[in-house]
Amino acid sequence: MSSASAAFPRPGRTKAFLRLVMIEHSVFALPFAYIAALTAMFQLDRNIHWGKLLLVTVAMVGLRTFAMACNRIIDRELDARNPRTANRELVTGAVSVRSAWTGALIAVVIFLGAAAALNPLCLALAPIAVVPMVVYPYGKRFTNFPHAILGLAQAMGPVGAWLAITGEWSWDAVILGLAVGIWIGGFDLIFGSQDVEADRAHGVKSVPARFGVPAALYGARACHAVTTALLVWYALATGAGVFFWAGLVVVTVAFLYEHTIVKPHDLSRLNRAFFSTNGFIGIALFACALMDLLVRGLTV
Repeated sequence: MSSASAAFPRPGRTKAFLRLVMIEHSVFALPFAYIAALTAMFQLDRNIHWGKLLLVTVAMVGLRTFAMACNRIIDRELDARNPRTANRELVTGAVSVRSAWTGALIAVVIFLGAAAALNPLCLALAPIAVVPMVVYPYGKRFTNFPHAILGLAQAMGPVGAWLAITGEWSWDAVILGLAVGIWIGGFDLIFGSQDVEADRAHGVKSVPARFGVPAALYGARACHAVTTALLVWYALATGAGVFFWAGLVVVTVAFLYEHTIVKPHDLSRLNRAFFSTNGFIGIALFACALMDLLVRGLTV
């Protein structure tokens, strides 16, 4: 293989890399970044700044792609030992480690470039956002609570999006960020429950592996109850209108459904809870938040 082909992967390899980082799962984090960015625009001058919104999108996707690539690279040996993950691209050889690192570096450069284009504060804080993305994959090697590290990493999205628009700190964004982080940490407890046997066999640490699946599911319920409370707080803090509150009702019902279909001794519908329901939660709340802001005077 020539160095040129390694530096510029062929289309098939690019497609494999995008599968590796599960690019479609950006749907979990992007809606909340958009809620923060659009609310900040509403408070700033009630106009949508499309250029900044595009840069927020580029930054979010770039950072998430970097995080997923690092996760897959660092975990490739563990993935090879787990039957559920043994067909991942770095295990099967569909993507080489070198190509994965190349993609990760390109993604983080794109993230830093977008941060620089937004404002000096975003660029100054950008390295802080990168740290938990790298620490998280190692977390399962030294703590039973790696889900908390993932939650911290995800909580930065709404905060960063708000900073991108205003260039100033906002506690309202912190409330939304905490809601997102605890929400994602909660459904990571659910997702991790399917790997208990493999994790225990290979010394991988997690709440389900240490305390059992029932405890993890109760923990997820507690996380999602706290998430709901934080979203209510955010709605009150930002003076949200009727459409946002309607969105909170939808989110609450979705949480109840999610915890109804996943049982400690029946994880057969776990993927529906993880992918379908959580993807729906983000999109539904964003749609309601956008409608609320438009009705209240946000100008397209």
